[in-house]
Formats: sequence, C-alpha cells, structure tokens
Amino acid sequence: MDQRNIIVCLKDQTLSLRQGNLQLKQWDISTALNGAGNISGSGCTPLGHHYIKAKIGAAAPLGAVFVGRRLTGEVYSSELLAQFPTRDWILTRILWLQGKESGINRGGNVDSMRRFIYIHGTPDTEPMGVPLSHGCVRMRNADVIELFDQIEVGTPVSIVSQS
Repeated sequence: MDQRNIIVCLKDQTLSLRQGNLQLKQWDISTALNGAGNISGSGCTPLGHHYIKAKIGAAAPLGAVFVGRRLTGEVYSSELLAQFPTRDWILTRILWLQGKESGINRGGNVDSMRRFIYIHGTPDTEPMGVPLSHGCVRMRNADVIELFDQIEVGTPVSIVSQS
C-alpha cells in the first residue's frame, strides 16, 4: 500500500492528504502572510520536501493552547484572547515539520525545524483560504485533529507554490 503524504499548496491555500495518487481529503488552510520563503526570520512558509518530525498534543482538548510546544492548561476563548491580544495562537495539535533538502529547508539559516514550522490549529475566528500566518500552516481545530489522527511521524509533506 502506498504511504500517505501531504501536499500544501500556497496558491490555493489548501492542504491535501493523499495516498499515492488518490486524494483522501482536502482542507482550506492559511499559510504565511509574507508568502513563500525558507530563510530564518522571514516570516515566510518554506517550500520543498519535508516530513512530520513530531506529533504533539494527541490527548489535548479542542482549543488547547500551546506555548513553546507545551500545553499551558488553557483552552482558547475570547476572554483569553482579550488577556493576550498579541499571542500567535497555536491550538489543539502540532505537526512539527523537518526539511529534507540540505541548503533549501534543512540546515543553516533555512532549517524548517529550527524555524519552528508547524501544521497547527488556530482560533476558528481566523479566516482560512487567506495567507495570514507567521510561516506555519494553520488549520481549523477540528481539521487538524482529523489530519493528526490519519498520519504518522515520518509522513512526507510537500509545500509547493502552486498545484
């Protein structure tokens, strides 16, 4: 059986879960407001071939808040937003990406893992289909749970500018 893989398309703002050539599911996402780019500090979404290095938050409730990849014990709410209005909300699940291409998205100042590039949940009030993130791939909370439960560590992820 073909291994599952993920395709993130920046132009379409979609994430597709595939098995071989068969598309199993597609979700609307939000990638970087600054567009595509692999340089550390750019606030861009890195292009190229990656894989899921770590799955974080398997037992966390919907809307669970992460800071530094650790659960805070909080669950996202409008009251919490008012308390921390500038926080970049990382919610529900984290799929941490590692680049596979030396000099492109792995190593030096282009290392996706050292840039903390994730696929993660975000407040459901945030729009999908519009690039607004700081470099990560944002998903609706229910969607990131659905994806998380269907993939394993090591799942290939290709981030492309267009399909």
